[in-house]
Amino acid sequence: MNVTVTQGDLAAQAADTLIVNLFEGAAKPGGAAAALDRALAGALRDLMAAGDLTGKLNTVVTVYPRGALAAQRVLVAGLGPAAGFTAEKARAAVATAIQKARDLGARRVATIAHGAGAGGLHPARAAQATVEGALLGLYQFEGRRTPDGNAVEALTVVEFDAEKLAAVAAGARAGQITAESANFARDLVNQPPNLCTPEYLAERSQAMAAEVGLDYRVLGPDEMRALGMGALLAVAQASVLPPRLIILEHRPAQAAERAPVVLVGKGVTFDSGGLSIKGAGDMPAMKADMGGAAAVIGALRAAALLNVPVPVVGLAPASENVIGSAGYRPADVLRAANGKTIEIISTDAEGRLLLADALVYASRFQPAAVIDLATLTGACSIALGRGMAAGLFDTDSALAERVREAAERSGERVWPMPLYPEYRDSLKSDVADMKNSAGDRYGGVGVSAAFLKEFAEGYPWAHLDIAPMAYLDSPKAPWPRGATGYGVRLLAELLLAWA
Repeated sequence: MNVTVTQGDLAAQAADTLIVNLFEGAAKPGGAAAALDRALAGALRDLMAAGDLTGKLNTVVTVYPRGALAAQRVLVAGLGPAAGFTAEKARAAVATAIQKARDLGARRVATIAHGAGAGGLHPARAAQATVEGALLGLYQFEGRRTPDGNAVEALTVVEFDAEKLAAVAAGARAGQITAESANFARDLVNQPPNLCTPEYLAERSQAMAAEVGLDYRVLGPDEMRALGMGALLAVAQASVLPPRLIILEHRPAQAAERAPVVLVGKGVTFDSGGLSIKGAGDMPAMKADMGGAAAVIGALRAAALLNVPVPVVGLAPASENVIGSAGYRPADVLRAANGKTIEIISTDAEGRLLLADALVYASRFQPAAVIDLATLTGACSIALGRGMAAGLFDTDSALAERVREAAERSGERVWPMPLYPEYRDSLKSDVADMKNSAGDRYGGVGVSAAFLKEFAEGYPWAHLDIAPMAYLDSPKAPWPRGATGYGVRLLAELLLAWA
């Protein structure tokens, strides 16, 4: 979709649809809505008086100008109460409104930067939220389906005040980059697993890297064996599809000598559970078990296009976890790249094995910090609830605070979780340095983080269990069913603020 920013009067725009807003409880329209109300001879005030226009969050009212404006329709998006208004509410309101515009057949939409006035948001932040809400809300994964023909082709963000125009333009550009990068990640996750193989993930990463100016490398099984990555290789050995370790690097010229931030994402392109097999009803969503890798790849895309002021390395270990005669078994003992041995209790605790070797590999970059993202445990969804927040573990409080602040700015929520020493006690083994699972249902999210900590040595580390957030099994208005791209916007905010 073509996104532009212009200075002028919203009512004068050459668009078929205009979007304004209203706060719940407002006595009368304000700002651009007030100007349109005057042009419409008080139509918005009449709807408010009748109770048809309330301003409740995620409601949209359609008004037809009947020749009073060049536009065919005006949509009034409800923002909810002004108290407690956030950029995330602006994203949701815009997403709801532009979905309505699309369903009505709109092709060219003009909107204000929502929340920049009475909402109290900085104009850049309001414009970013507006564009993100539009692009995230309009996302549709077509896959192999025939497109339905409904598509908004152009979005214009209109700012009346010329002094605010530069800020609005900067915010809109950032919003377009982050949303398109999140949608790039969503496309990867939504692909069927017979197409999105480890090799496909590597090829898409390579093409994207060439497009935006990232350095790209990939390691195959031979390189992994040379590095002693016995944990990652064990997960992959049942599959006819060879694993890949995708390496993406953003090296800004102005900070080439600085220690990089390393992002690591779990990339299990399909997870059957291995011999510790999952239930049949749980398997279709297991194409999303590479949501962490997709988020890291999308975040590196955003880092390059935003030219974030810190070097960034993205590591995406990718493999299938399937059943085969060559597969690893419960009771096997593996050796990871740092020499630590692992007794396998469950082959369905495979993502932590990929991450273990990737976290060891991260140390060679002498990183300022390492952050991993993984759809790691169903236990995290039980603890926090689906679609509520990702679990945050850390070994460095300053890093955790950076992540928390970025989560607040991006609207991609995290919740701090404890990393008690007793979780590590649950992994004690009689035959190896540790087990890969405690073998029971209790404390699974903390135990998994304690396992990863064994391999995240020599640098500040944070772990995000994104299992509750990476994939929506059912629609959660205004966001459609399927991959969410969770983590891309959070990481972009983190990296932009790193300096």
